Amino acid sequence: MNDENLTTSFTVDQTPEEVFAAINDVRGWWSGEIEGVTDTLDEEFSYRYQDVHYSKQKITALVPGEKVVWHVVDGYLNFTEDTTEWTGTDIEFVISRQGDHTEVRFTHLGLQPRSECFDSCSSAWGFYINDSLRKLITTGRGAPNETDQ
Repeated sequence: MNDENLTTSFTVDQTPEEVFAAINDVRGWWSGEIEGVTDTLDEEFSYRYQDVHYSKQKITALVPGEKVVWHVVDGYLNFTEDTTEWTGTDIEFVISRQGDHTEVRFTHLGLQPRSECFDSCSSAWGFYINDSLRKLITTGRGAPNETDQ
């Protein structure tokens, strides 16, 4: 296996500004309990899904229409031997105009194939990014609760 970080991308017809707004509407596309401000630089918010997953993210980059980065300052996964596997990782969204379309490139820096949660976390991120976030961007309504990831 290589050391590449989990990355996925898609393109939409919406503007970079519309994409940026949807990414920052975290409750609109990510299931679970989300507490805190999700759209202000240097703020922190937490995500909790039952007793399976908890993480606290600090917003470290917020460039309108271009980039969003969250640094995971605390994390807990109940299905991995190292329950803090996400702690210290970064979750990055890069937005770029591609002709008449906008590309969204998602990367979870530090979530690599050698990570214990890589398979299940990749599957979950795949749904939340490629399905739920994409739906929020394209239709105005995400689908965060269509899976139990």
